[in-house]
Amino acid sequence: MLKLQAWLADYWVIGAGFMAASLMAAAPVVSLPLPVFLIFLHSPVYMAHQVEEHTGDRFRKFANEHVFSGRDALTVASVLVINLPFVWGINPLALYAAFLWGPAWGLVAPYVMVVNALAHLVTSARLGKYNPGLVTSVVLFLPLGVATIWIIGWTEGLAPPLVGAALAILLHLAIIAVVAARYRSLVAAS
Repeated sequence: MLKLQAWLADYWVIGAGFMAASLMAAAPVVSLPLPVFLIFLHSPVYMAHQVEEHTGDRFRKFANEHVFSGRDALTVASVLVINLPFVWGINPLALYAAFLWGPAWGLVAPYVMVVNALAHLVTSARLGKYNPGLVTSVVLFLPLGVATIWIIGWTEGLAPPLVGAALAILLHLAIIAVVAARYRSLVAAS
């Protein structure tokens, strides 16, 4: 398992870049209604963000140095779990939900983007500096996320957007809780 983790740590960002390019190359021939197509775009856009954020292990190193006082609170394993099964899993699931049950059921994808972008902005403001992923958060996440939420809106009632927003917030809170717990245990051990 450690060999797989080491291999993924070395190559997943490169894979994200190639997948983003491939999905964007296929986008012009994807025949979906506009609201569902917007949900489709969340996967390649998120992968482009991951390239900015994680090339050279930038984000993990930045977070550990500037947010966690030099402690290894955000681990390589955590980065892999957050980005591969969660991000790469949520966006396709949101696409299938939008396709099968209606666009509003895919709103978790843009809400995840918007919450992530806001986290990058708050971190940048708090620390007074760039953090890896900030540029794509502002240039890609906010416009696509907000436009998708605006276009889909409340067309299918209140439940789908609320479920999407709640899931996005809960996902980010779970990540914060796990990393914060590791940080507290590292502080207690020192």
